Amino acid sequence: MAEQILIRNLPEGTKSALRARAQQHGRSLEAEARLILAAAVEASNATMVDLLGTSDADITFDPQRLGLTARSTEL
Repeated sequence: MAEQILIRNLPEGTKSALRARAQQHGRSLEAEARLILAAAVEASNATMVDLLGTSDADITFDPQRLGLTARSTEL
């Protein structure tokens, strides 16, 4: 199931710059935004423990798709 996000109050010019970047790469504005967000999440090296430790109780994700790693539960 695909998830959706609505981003409000972008700084002025952000949407135009994103649209120009998308055109340069031959993608739609949405595809460019998805790629940027996915790359940022992947670069953050978040683990499942990090994500599950957030206050957002409605978390569903595919760890392998996100490139996440698991920490050992053994101490």
